[in-house]
Amino acid sequence: MKKALITGITGQDGSYLADLLLEKGYEVHGIIRRASTFNTARIDHLYQDPHIHGVHLFLHYGDLADSVNLVKLLYDLKPDEIYHLGAQSHVRVSFDIPEYTADVTGVGTIRILEAIRETGVNTRFYQASSSEMFGKVQEVPQTEKTPFWPRSPYGAAKLFAYWATVNYRESYGMHASNGILFNHESPRRGETFVTRKITRAAARIKLGLDKFLYLGNLDARRDWGYAPEYVEGMWRMLQADNPDDYVLATNETHTVKEFVEKAFAHVDLDWREFVRYDKRYERPAEVDLLIGNPAKVTKCLGWEPKVRFEELVQIMVDADLALAKRSSGTGDVHRF
Repeated sequence: MKKALITGITGQDGSYLADLLLEKGYEVHGIIRRASTFNTARIDHLYQDPHIHGVHLFLHYGDLADSVNLVKLLYDLKPDEIYHLGAQSHVRVSFDIPEYTADVTGVGTIRILEAIRETGVNTRFYQASSSEMFGKVQEVPQTEKTPFWPRSPYGAAKLFAYWATVNYRESYGMHASNGILFNHESPRRGETFVTRKITRAAARIKLGLDKFLYLGNLDARRDWGYAPEYVEGMWRMLQADNPDDYVLATNETHTVKEFVEKAFAHVDLDWREFVRYDKRYERPAEVDLLIGNPAKVTKCLGWEPKVRFEELVQIMVDADLALAKRSSGTGDVHRF
């Protein structure tokens, strides 16, 4: 039985990755931060589902700011694969807490890479890199060879982590790969992220629970994919004989406005009646256009996206409708 360690296991990607690895027969270990409230909602179903027997899932308290704990964990667990997804991952928030973002998102990666080197564990390492590293894009579409120009503390921290991963691969012969993932969404996306904020509002406005949705820049263009497919790409990278860096994307771009239009149209509403502008949600420096070309990962690893933009929006709106009905007592919710 292979053993995997996931940082950020309680997040969107971490929870879907845990699902995938458990289905493949892995023993899965996750690092969670000690908090005063439970934050395991996205993985609770792995314990609660009566159809799942003998789930090999184990959670450990830890923090990306605590290198000693990371070293101890690696000595104890000796994982075959490490998926480093943990970060302060909200781009807009990174402008408000840049030092914390740099420490956790950037230096946190160095702490794990150093823990691997210190313990001598024979493991394969995945670094969750981001399309935000391209920022002020230098070519369209973006590929593995496109120069980086990050436009946020988050993007800069991710770029540090990216090059740290490359450096440890080249310096110490580690099987360490970067997945440069473009935006990928799902019903498990956090409610403060713009896509989930939109689909949640559309559902709640449709049911009469909310009146308006407040947004910032509607003209930003993004390449949106479906998160469960992207975590399979992560897994494929660590099954390859040689480590490398790969762009995961759909090679399509859509504006935030298009996302709003599709979400509200799915519940038969005219978005213009309910969406209001709020400058507080504008970034100090905007990333105007992101679109990635996944040709390399398709050729080398056989990965390609299947769920496209309109279907993705519908999946998320339907899940938020079910959730809103349950929370308001107007109906049942279906697991997503």
